[in-house]
Amino acid sequence: MDNLRNIEHINLSDAWAKLDRIDYDFQFKNGEWKRLSRETYNRGDGTAILLYNPVRGTVILTRQFRMPIYENHKEEGMSIEACAGAIDKSKSPEETIISEVEEEVGYKIPFAKQVLTAYSSPGALTEKMFLFVAEYHDDMKISEGGGLETENEEIEVLELPFSEVVKMVKNEEIIDAKTIMLIQYAQINNLLD
Repeated sequence: MDNLRNIEHINLSDAWAKLDRIDYDFQFKNGEWKRLSRETYNRGDGTAILLYNPVRGTVILTRQFRMPIYENHKEEGMSIEACAGAIDKSKSPEETIISEVEEEVGYKIPFAKQVLTAYSSPGALTEKMFLFVAEYHDDMKISEGGGLETENEEIEVLELPFSEVVKMVKNEEIIDAKTIMLIQYAQINNLLD
């Protein structure tokens, strides 16, 4: 990019994830250069999956406490979401989501189909989401799920009719962007008729 120069990173926090202020010179269309500053939050990339059972017309979602949502709107602190997780640098997005499915919801799936990639909030987050779908069946259930105690997870597993999940998006019971994208993908592609 010829309209970008003098990029300087100033680390503000390296706690749970990395928060940087990035100062840079940017040339606008009118030819003027301006010094700008943005904060970026880097927690790595993530992955999520919509598990669906076409025979029963159901999907598997999770419910868990999310502090950032609670901080913004206390009544929305318990978030209903697709199974998801941060990508381990030693694993591919697919390997990561297969592990997350086992840990969070207790199913052992043989593979997952990647259907979308998206930045959830490109104005502030570096996170790129890799979104998957996969069928699940009762014979794939190996545990109750619920997440890992070592990761301080307490996850409720929800098996819901897809028709109900669509209504939950419409009435804003489901407000997580990655989950909404996956539900809409399932609708558009008629995964559950």
